[in-house]
Amino acid sequence: MSAEEMKKAVARSALEWVTEGTIIGVGTGTTANHFIDALAHSQLQIDGAVASSEATAERLKAHGIELWDLNAAGTLSVYIDGTDEVNARLQLIKGGGGALTREKIVAAASTRFVCIADAGKKVDVLGKYPLPIEVLPMARSYVAREIVKLGGDPELRDRCTTDNGNVILDVHNMQISDPVALETQFNQIAGVVCCGLFAHRPADVMLLGQADGSVLTEKRP
Repeated sequence: MSAEEMKKAVARSALEWVTEGTIIGVGTGTTANHFIDALAHSQLQIDGAVASSEATAERLKAHGIELWDLNAAGTLSVYIDGTDEVNARLQLIKGGGGALTREKIVAAASTRFVCIADAGKKVDVLGKYPLPIEVLPMARSYVAREIVKLGGDPELRDRCTTDNGNVILDVHNMQISDPVALETQFNQIAGVVCCGLFAHRPADVMLLGQADGSVLTEKRP
C-alpha cells in the first residue's frame, strides 16, 4: 500500500472520532484533505467546522460544509489534522504546509486532537524533518541569528507567505531530545509568531496507516 493510500485509510478511520451535532476543527495538508473528502461523503451530521487555513476553508466550502469562525464556535469537540513527524509521546513537528500558527490555535481550542498520518511519519527523535518557524518579516534576520545560537540551521522558505502575512524559516540539523523545552525557547525569541513544535499541546490520539491497510491507534501516555 502506498503512502497516499495509507493517508486515505487513516482519514476514513478518523471519522470514528467525530461526534455528530458538534463543531470540529480541521487541519491543513494532503492527509487533512482526504479527511475532508471522507467527511463529505459520510453520513455524519455535524454543525460545521473551523478551518486552520484558507485552503482548508475553500475545500470545506466546496463540499458544502458550514464554516465557523473560532471566536463564535468556542471550544471544539475534536481537531483532525496530519503531521510531518510524530514521536512516541505524540509530540509533533507541523507546518510543512505553512499553516502552523492557525493549526496550533485550533488544536489548543479543541477538547481532543486526533492526528492522522502514514506510518513513515513516526520517528524516535524529532528533527529529521525541518522545523518550521513562522516569523514576522522584519525580524527574519534577527530570528535566524538566534536560531543559530540554539544549534539550528535556518533557511528562508522560498516564495512562501503565510495566511497571516508572515514568512517561514525552516530549521535544519536539529535533533530534538526535549521538544517542550525547545518549543519554549523558540517562543521566547522576539519576532517568532509560532514554532512548529507541538509539544506543550501534543496529539491525544495518533492514527497511523500501515502498509497492510490497517490503522494503528496510539494514545498519549
